[in-house]
Amino acid sequence: MFGTATRGTSHDIQAIPGPWADAAGPASALRQWGADQRHALASAMLRDRKTVLMDRLGWDLESPDGLHEIDAYDREDTLYLIVHQPQTGRHLGSVRLLPSTGPHLLGDVFPHLCVDGVPTGADVWEITRLVTAPGLARAEALQVRRQLSIALFEHALGAGIARYTMVTHLPWLPSLLSIGWDAEPLGMPHGEGIDAVAALQIVVDADTLARLRGAWAMPERVLPHDIRIGGEGELAN
Repeated sequence: MFGTATRGTSHDIQAIPGPWADAAGPASALRQWGADQRHALASAMLRDRKTVLMDRLGWDLESPDGLHEIDAYDREDTLYLIVHQPQTGRHLGSVRLLPSTGPHLLGDVFPHLCVDGVPTGADVWEITRLVTAPGLARAEALQVRRQLSIALFEHALGAGIARYTMVTHLPWLPSLLSIGWDAEPLGMPHGEGIDAVAALQIVVDADTLARLRGAWAMPERVLPHDIRIGGEGELAN
């Protein structure tokens, strides 16, 4: 799921090099454990998820308060990677990560998409709820997705994750592949038309990270080095 994009690829978007920035400065990425709505950034992330996934795309998801999109996988121990504007607190894009050794969408809801079984293990995590803020222009949304992609690889290499899995609707598959990840199908797609879905796995390695960082003019480091901290802008578990 790629924010406000509904189909096609990113090749027709005029790419902006480097991290997203506005008059207040460049965007930053952080790790956050838990999606406590009392915290402004977490609340903004969940609001944007509702706007994009429920209001714009029409997905049948849960919004307990009519403002935020939350489901059973948004727990205190759930990990999020978030790109935000640190000076203004604006949420720009985010992704939810779930360990394959616990409850996750591919294993619980979509195991039929994997011809050889759902990949599991301590080194396999699932990417879900990858969303960019609905107010971004297409070029800006691509810039944020690239920053999130770098953050995903930095986190994986630091946390011992060898593979990510994910479920995607087929209209977004070209956009996903255009990011430059080493993605492999886990089985045949299921469904028809815009409702067809498929499962993928993304192989993580340092060479791919270096290639993408250089191609997109990203800084040497997007995420902070500490994996589990509770300082300013982050929520501790």
